[in-house]
Amino acid sequence: MGWKQRLPFLRWSMVRMALAMPGFLKTGQIGDGRERATADYVEAHARRGDVDHVLATIDEFAREKSMLMNVGDEKGALLDAAVRRANPVRALELGTYCGYGALRIARAAPSSEVFSVEFAAANADVARRIWAHAGVSDRVTCVVGTIGDGGSTLDALAGHGFAPGGLDLLFIDHDKSAYLSDLQAILDRGWLRRGAIVVADNVRIPGAPKYRAYMREQQGRQFDTVEHRTHVEYQTLMPDLVLESRYLQG
Repeated sequence: MGWKQRLPFLRWSMVRMALAMPGFLKTGQIGDGRERATADYVEAHARRGDVDHVLATIDEFAREKSMLMNVGDEKGALLDAAVRRANPVRALELGTYCGYGALRIARAAPSSEVFSVEFAAANADVARRIWAHAGVSDRVTCVVGTIGDGGSTLDALAGHGFAPGGLDLLFIDHDKSAYLSDLQAILDRGWLRRGAIVVADNVRIPGAPKYRAYMREQQGRQFDTVEHRTHVEYQTLMPDLVLESRYLQG
């Protein structure tokens, strides 16, 4: 294990990311071009059509070049396991960023149709480049928008075939303050099937306390939740939580 994982705060790209958080919340990008550079790096170094190698190349870029806001390899393994348990026909991700999470879902469920919602069009372009290089563009779709925009993005997803009882997996990894409201908007549409799995990243850091409290309140009623103790992406110093919740209704 290298020093960059043991001492992440000594990395300039980590410091730059922390300083850029106010702008990131508005634009979806750190502001130093690392997102576009990720796609450039993948196209230059990853084997075309090899999903495993594309994911490993993104991890390499995040560890060795510039820190990324991906779910990462450690927590990604938890996501992979949840995807396999859900065995989704249709999966939805909230928060595309560079396309890493959707790519992990597509790999773990090779027969699934994956949709990802991203508010920053520039990130959507980066993700599509990476998905094309990995060879999954035929079954991974990015919808630019936000769930909390008054229904426009939900309507766009409905136009892609989202319907009551038709969603098997939901991965939430975007604006932490929107975790609960966006989940509730999806529940209001009735899209989750009984037994569907909802995975939420970064529940401890940066933190989604309202979402966590809701899942605790609904334990054994609407959801059955397991809290996975893990670490913030690409380092071993800061603890994090990934919540995996099975939907009991529908």
